[in-house]
Amino acid sequence: MNENGENLISLEGLKVYFRTGGGLFGGSKDVRAVDGVSLDIEKGETLGLVGESGCGKSTLGKAILRLTEPTGGKVNYRGRDLAHLSKGEMREQRKHLQMIFQDPYASLNPRMNVGQIVGEPIRTFGLNEGRPVDSMVADLLETVGLSRRFIKRYPHEFSGGQRQRIGIARALAAGPEFIVADEPISALDVSIQAQIMNLLAKLQAEKGLTYLFISHDLRAVRHVSDRVAVMYLGKIVELAPGKDVYADPLMPYTQALISAVPLPDPEIEAKRERIILTGDVPSPIDPPSGCRFHTRCPYAIDDCSRIVPKLTEIKPRHQVACIRISPEHPDIKANAAAGRGAVGAGTELPDQ
Repeated sequence: MNENGENLISLEGLKVYFRTGGGLFGGSKDVRAVDGVSLDIEKGETLGLVGESGCGKSTLGKAILRLTEPTGGKVNYRGRDLAHLSKGEMREQRKHLQMIFQDPYASLNPRMNVGQIVGEPIRTFGLNEGRPVDSMVADLLETVGLSRRFIKRYPHEFSGGQRQRIGIARALAAGPEFIVADEPISALDVSIQAQIMNLLAKLQAEKGLTYLFISHDLRAVRHVSDRVAVMYLGKIVELAPGKDVYADPLMPYTQALISAVPLPDPEIEAKRERIILTGDVPSPIDPPSGCRFHTRCPYAIDDCSRIVPKLTEIKPRHQVACIRISPEHPDIKANAAAGRGAVGAGTELPDQ
């Protein structure tokens, strides 16, 4: 991680809304997949992004790269707002910003061989500079742990882990400095997952890459991430160094997620209290007012439904969006036991 804390990517109020159809009764509504996210990604770091399925993690990653068009807000990369570039201007930036997709089976064109798949970015951006593209592809294959002999083979001839390595080689082909890794190990066998994570770490060290690592697997995120952002229903609710998130989660939602991660010691695991959240995740079409987590939070008070919590620094580099937590009173369980109300920062909603 960059010791100077230089931001490579800065999101300002990023929104991604999807318009739904009217259905039988007409009218339409917006699905607020990403709803006003402000987030910095430091050069050279791995920022882990976690949350339940459907919380907007993948949509956020795709919006940064403009694979999904943002509805509002900014995506600042080296002084330029990617969200408002023309298609031609954005095309030029894509060689610096690449993606590793979740499904290694669906993300590779079955009609193209490995040389064509990995070589496509090189040809598209004219990066070979007189050098044979196949030679550059062969080098990339060796970089990701595959034989040069595979260059003429097709995706169906490879295992899932090998296909993901091909996908990683394709992402590296353009020479990027920022990569969104969208659930890169979720479709792989457990025995292969560690190999892919180690490969990503090795490439980061060698090439100075910056990652946004999206996953629902908190064990994987803990292994690779410098910092972790926790997302719930389109918003970031906790952001902290990776070790702090796991050792001292402050937000009730984060506490519940961490409690679900199994521990390797069976005796400790048997004695540990699991936090079970009640209720279902609300719909992003009609999210709850105030704090979006208040409908499932065991510590919610009336103000939680009226006040939108601001992401606030509670401890050094540890930010939380919860009105029942403050720097003076960081323990929400103790606050609830003491009968403290809203102690943290927020914005009260206007009367409807």
